[in-house]
Amino acid sequence: MQPLLRRRLAFLAGFAVYFGVLWFLWDTPVIYPLKIFVVLLHEVSHAAVAVATGGQIQRIVLDPYQGGACYCPGGNAFLTLSAGYLGSLGWGALMMEAARTRKVPTEWVTGGIGALLLALTVLFVRSPFGIAFGLLFGAGLILVARRLTVAWNRTLLMALGLTSALYAILDIKSDILDRPHLESDAHMLAEITGVPTVAWGVLWIAVALGVSALLFRRAWRKA
Repeated sequence: MQPLLRRRLAFLAGFAVYFGVLWFLWDTPVIYPLKIFVVLLHEVSHAAVAVATGGQIQRIVLDPYQGGACYCPGGNAFLTLSAGYLGSLGWGALMMEAARTRKVPTEWVTGGIGALLLALTVLFVRSPFGIAFGLLFGAGLILVARRLTVAWNRTLLMALGLTSALYAILDIKSDILDRPHLESDAHMLAEITGVPTVAWGVLWIAVALGVSALLFRRAWRKA
């Protein structure tokens, strides 16, 4: 068997195993911390775009039921509301790319994410659950960066990235397409634009699926 074919078969097998584990354990405590992490990325994305467009961050809250909110008045409401789901997808893509790059040590990336998470938690998170999660998860990432091998750090980054991308797709479907009456980002965007909630959901999920397909194709070519 040719080396290229062997690597690509190994890539497909690894991806299938991870996706299968993620799918079957999705509603278990094993995946729960990863899902809360993605919810935090969602809220941080709102905050980052709000600040970039002239707004400010008052506070970020997380709850144990995979809910969250970012109170960030000012800035461009259209861009800020659009940043949540697409932002967590973008963070997922960046983590997956970081897991494959050889230019920056993978453990630096893991530790950097952990340190950033600690800083954001101290500065902006204002719910007891959110504070506890942010401090524990951030410290855990720094510990992984310091104690585990490059291979384990790469695996963790890939897991975080894949979970973030998948959760963005499933969250859009659950919050917008299945339950358009919820007070979601798309619902609020519909109120200020006149474009129906479901239309925003369809657009965002199309973007999420397209980006996920591109990421898979890129990973396949580099395998």
